[in-house]
Amino acid sequence: MKEFATILYETPAQHVARIVLNRPETRNSQDTRMLYELNDAFDLAAQDDNVKVIILAANGPHFSSGHDLREQNSYQKMSEFRTVGTWCGFTCAGAEAQMAREKEVYIGFCERWRNIPKPTIAAVQGKVVAGGLMLIWPCDIIIASDDAQFCDPVVSFGIGGVEFFAHPWELGPRKAKELLFTSDWLSAAEAKQIGMVNQIVARDQLQETVLEMAKKITQKSLFALKLTKEAVNVAEDVQGRAQAMQTSFALHQLAHTHWLKVHGMLLDPTGLPPETAKALGARIEKNS
Repeated sequence: MKEFATILYETPAQHVARIVLNRPETRNSQDTRMLYELNDAFDLAAQDDNVKVIILAANGPHFSSGHDLREQNSYQKMSEFRTVGTWCGFTCAGAEAQMAREKEVYIGFCERWRNIPKPTIAAVQGKVVAGGLMLIWPCDIIIASDDAQFCDPVVSFGIGGVEFFAHPWELGPRKAKELLFTSDWLSAAEAKQIGMVNQIVARDQLQETVLEMAKKITQKSLFALKLTKEAVNVAEDVQGRAQAMQTSFALHQLAHTHWLKVHGMLLDPTGLPPETAKALGARIEKNS
């Protein structure tokens, strides 16, 4: 079994794999290593013919605070990992390095995880912020604790939403615009009402409830589960989801490039607290 530094890989029941984000001290913020380890774990479960259902969970009070903005030299760190896409140029000048990295570890990983031919269930507690949404939205089913809250505040930073722009499909177009324009929080109850969350349970019952659903699903034929998942995913894609996602990603890169030209950083600092803007500015300068 492969050893991981930032996640746990468990088999809590027959035919069930559970991947657990394990950086509670950072509220499970995602640095490059965590993303590659998460991708490796998903591959491990996907390629194991004994696994029928994959659970994604997280240790600590919150599921994920999103991208780890404190990570330094993220472009150079790409050389430490075996990339899974064919994009290159992670240390090139201009917009090329930023786009290459985000195409690999953000939209690229999310699309891979969405299309794993096995049912995936996200067990979500506490806060899920920005990049945290990019971990749960590729999952087929989301079960949330009653204290779960969701937010994508990046429009406040001058960017039109996270890199995996699933908002219109997860929230509906009007609610997506409201959350993006306002950066307000979405409660678990509201998320269930609009169809983003399947079930809400008490926090102390979250893992047990998710595991019971996983066990129920494992009673089905794996081949039937694969075919059913592909049928539903294709139904979304023929509506234009995949093409719209690529357009949104390109607009995302345009915003980064614009603010880099205007402010010397990838975001608009005028919408950030001064100490946050300063820290981000230092990070961008070291990464450039």
